[in-house]
Amino acid sequence: MKHIRIIDLLENTKTLQEVNAKGWVRTFRNNQFIALNDGSTLNNIQCVVDFENTPEETLKRITTGAAISVTGTLVESQGAGQKVEIQVAKLEILGDSDAEKFPIQPKNKPSLDFLRENAHLRTRTNMFGAIMRVRSTLSFAVHKYFQEKGFVYVNTPIITGSDAEGAGEMFQVSALPFDNTPRTEDGKVNYKEDFFGKQTNLTVSGQLEAETYAMSLGQVYTFGPTFRAENSNTSRHLAEFWMIEPEVAFNDLAANMDLAEDFIQNVIKYTLDKCPEDLKFLENRLLEEEKNKPQAERSEMALLEKLNFVLENNFKRVSYTEAIDILKNSKPNKNKKFQYLIDEWGADLQSEHERFLVEKHFKCPVILFDYPAKIKAFYMRLNDGTEPGKETVRAMDILFPGIGEIVGGSQREERLDVLIEKMKALGIDEEELWWYLDTRRFGSAVHSGFGLGFERLVLFVTGMTNIRDVIPFPRTPDNAEF
Repeated sequence: MKHIRIIDLLENTKTLQEVNAKGWVRTFRNNQFIALNDGSTLNNIQCVVDFENTPEETLKRITTGAAISVTGTLVESQGAGQKVEIQVAKLEILGDSDAEKFPIQPKNKPSLDFLRENAHLRTRTNMFGAIMRVRSTLSFAVHKYFQEKGFVYVNTPIITGSDAEGAGEMFQVSALPFDNTPRTEDGKVNYKEDFFGKQTNLTVSGQLEAETYAMSLGQVYTFGPTFRAENSNTSRHLAEFWMIEPEVAFNDLAANMDLAEDFIQNVIKYTLDKCPEDLKFLENRLLEEEKNKPQAERSEMALLEKLNFVLENNFKRVSYTEAIDILKNSKPNKNKKFQYLIDEWGADLQSEHERFLVEKHFKCPVILFDYPAKIKAFYMRLNDGTEPGKETVRAMDILFPGIGEIVGGSQREERLDVLIEKMKALGIDEEELWWYLDTRRFGSAVHSGFGLGFERLVLFVTGMTNIRDVIPFPRTPDNAEF
């Protein structure tokens, strides 16, 4: 008999039929009641064993974590909490689980740190099952949105010779031997003898390559892994993460903002509709967690309220210059409550400033635009008519409650001469990016795009506070386990 997913069994209204279910034991009570879960839903199905007619040896093997197959009759449940249960006629142990050694024991309420150390098993818990189902739904929603809008999905290279962000924090890719590395006459590594004949790295962004495709296919997006060798051991950083990066020909900054706002609201709405039980569970988890925090550190909004807040509010568009004035004159700044005080125009905003603008001042999501050129990347379009020393670029960041920046984007610099001047000023080699400059030589046009770190989005939607808990196997400094 073909087994039926537990989510389908729980929604079944046709009782008194013979069914087969397979999954992993969550709990086994009184030698009679098995809570069985197969990952298709947050909820377990109760399987009632006739223990008097089941061999003692089999009963001993029904332990937390064991994989089993049950065949029996689907009946109306006698207990509270579920509509149906399975009266077991046949039970088969598919895979034993040593009760003494299995690390994920629900009754012990393992800590998040402990679960990270056991990331290969943590989806056996309700919390991580819910997080990963939400992540999967969000991922599908991303592709669904862009495909329905006519975007072309482009797989940009993971190994690259360019540094899109100019930060230099990249993992090098090399086939050269460590113990006898070939050197040039001046003692430097001779990359001409390396696999690719030049220095290469793991990508930090697919943007530059996506731009070249946008300038022929019109509207494209990338959604793939990116890497950053930033030695940052915080709850907001990963060495390996996924980026969503659309690029659209003929879009100016205003159209770019429209696209980003519509995109975010759309994927959150889709996930709210598809994952109501998982999100409600995660909301309750967050409420329980926050009971142990001081009142001042608790979220002002519950999880579902926060998600609906993003859906129901238009994003407020504010220039960087206006934002600086607001922050300079704010109470936290005047009373020196900010960790990073805002003294002058040109400051790089921190998460505390971004959250103040969203949560305290405007009380809605905020899009900041027209940032100082000196704190933004070389490819962003320089605004015309700005005074020397106060040059701004057509950049935009979207700020969310509880998280600060979630999207960064810009109108790209389409003028060849201006782009070359900016690259020279920053010491970026024209020869390295000859192909990128060709898009400005042959049929250049206004175009824009943005990047959204997928884990940041999952973090926001699930209400988790550590980015390591929203990716299956986190890669961080001193940690490449599994």
